[in-house]
Amino acid sequence: MKKISFPVHRAWGMLLLAFAVAIGLVSPARAQQKTNVDKIVAKVDNYIVLRSDVEMTYVQMLSNGEKDNGNLKCEVLENLLVSKMMLAKAEIDSVMVEDAMVEDQMTRRMQYFINQIGSQEKLEELYGKTIDQLKGELRKQVREQMIVQKMQETITADVKVTPAEVRKFFNSIPRDSLPYFSTEVEVGQIVKYPEVSKEQKQKAKEKLQDLRKRIVNGEDFAELSKTYSEDPGSAKKGGDLGWWGRGAMVPEFEGAALQLKPGEMSPVIESPFGFHLIRLEERKGTQYRARHILIKPESSTLDLNDAKDYLDSLRSVILADSISFEKAAKEYSDDEMTKTSGGFFVDPSTNISRMPVESIDPVVFFVIDTMKVGNISPPLKFRTEDGKDALRILYYKARTAPHQANLKEDYQKIYNAALAEKKQRLLSDWFESTRSEVYISIDPMYDSCDLLNKETF
Repeated sequence: MKKISFPVHRAWGMLLLAFAVAIGLVSPARAQQKTNVDKIVAKVDNYIVLRSDVEMTYVQMLSNGEKDNGNLKCEVLENLLVSKMMLAKAEIDSVMVEDAMVEDQMTRRMQYFINQIGSQEKLEELYGKTIDQLKGELRKQVREQMIVQKMQETITADVKVTPAEVRKFFNSIPRDSLPYFSTEVEVGQIVKYPEVSKEQKQKAKEKLQDLRKRIVNGEDFAELSKTYSEDPGSAKKGGDLGWWGRGAMVPEFEGAALQLKPGEMSPVIESPFGFHLIRLEERKGTQYRARHILIKPESSTLDLNDAKDYLDSLRSVILADSISFEKAAKEYSDDEMTKTSGGFFVDPSTNISRMPVESIDPVVFFVIDTMKVGNISPPLKFRTEDGKDALRILYYKARTAPHQANLKEDYQKIYNAALAEKKQRLLSDWFESTRSEVYISIDPMYDSCDLLNKETF
């Protein structure tokens, strides 16, 4: 019986799990388990799959709610083999990714793990490794995953599905296998950050200038950072930001830091985050380690009122149909994450703006719960994730009641699933035509999976 899930193809998600396992970010206990059970269970040219990778990815999938139909462990191994095949073929075809792209992706993924665990300090304490050590272990896995993704995108670049194919795909799904969607909503926002007045900025600068005098007169930079810095992540460590490479920090900060010699302190520097005092600790080539004290200028009541008046006027223009909400968001919103989608929050699992209510920010949910569909809220004050005061208007565009998947209400989701399945078929054809170009061996302990005799291998 054919069942549908959104998205259909799980291989990339499994690769991400394998990545977490590979650098020991699943859990310390499982990291210890890895050292106890390691054994090469498959080879694709010079690339290997370890038994621990299979076992821990399997356990992690179960903990994430995946059901084992008796064949899940074989599916895990198959997807790991697929990734190794792509790496081997990429090596043959000289497919590479740039170092700068790897570094950027590495930083993003490390930040993801920090956010999941709560802080950089907790991550380092939990795994007994510094961020720099974790990044060092991360680099190879990130590069390989990016190469696999690039290979996938190259192979499936021209794949498209027609409306007729979408209907055919949907009609092939047994009615009792169609997913049931909970209540979903479409909500957009237009955000305005208050323009901090010159007076508020001057107060922040003067506070840092006083701190700089105290440091010059002998007080400890790290201790003052712990007391006064408004960067909670680094303040606990005396302002220590750890090691970073070129391009990781905002240009204003990086430019000032790299002009210093180890032990030197900068004048007061302004960046999009506020005002900084920076002390360079160490430098090795393009890598550097610095401390800082951050002071964020506060928005005054007058600044907030100006932002409120701006959004009130914009709301009136939208309600008068002089401009659409989506166009206004793209042109005037200060929130970079939502403005590109016309202001709408997007479900990352489907990449569409209809989101399950349980995935909506609770603060946003409680607001729209008092609104009628189609309405735009008055300006509302809120605090951004990095602690800034801001205002926004919310547009409650649509609400969809709980329902079983259907073409009328869920066309985009079904389109995405049909496209994923078509890409998967193309990848299967690619695997079949490519397997003769690489050497593959699988440990007899997985003979029951019969992978080398499957049509997709």
